Amino acid sequence: MKDVYLVLENGVVFKGKSFGFDGEAEGEIVISTRMTGYMETLTDPAHSGQLVVETFPLIGNYGVISEEKISDKVHLKAYIVSSWCEKPSNFRCEGNLDIFLRENEIPGLYDIDTRALTHILRENGTMKAKVTRHGN
Repeated sequence: MKDVYLVLENGVVFKGKSFGFDGEAEGEIVISTRMTGYMETLTDPAHSGQLVVETFPLIGNYGVISEEKISDKVHLKAYIVSSWCEKPSNFRCEGNLDIFLRENEIPGLYDIDTRALTHILRENGTMKAKVTRHGN
């Protein structure tokens, strides 16, 4: 996986790895504290144009399940997780998260300290951010 950076409006930079769509994104960065329901997060119109950070440490373990979508469209601009499951295990699984993000042209970022990122966002409030291949 390629190195990718999350650059916050306040100048803080996180280095991680990319998954999903190979692209860049920018917008308001927000936190999702759901323990389950990442399909709902991805398809929730309330996240339109946002970069969403999941606080749960492992995302993608049950794969893609159409029944769990809120809408037929992915509304967020980028998906940021601590770790993602490459081989989901669920009898209802229709595919994996990496392919789903690629098909919907959503860049993903993993292998960053989402706890530290969450702390920054809770202390400073939401801010603009970008997912980029360049660390500046």
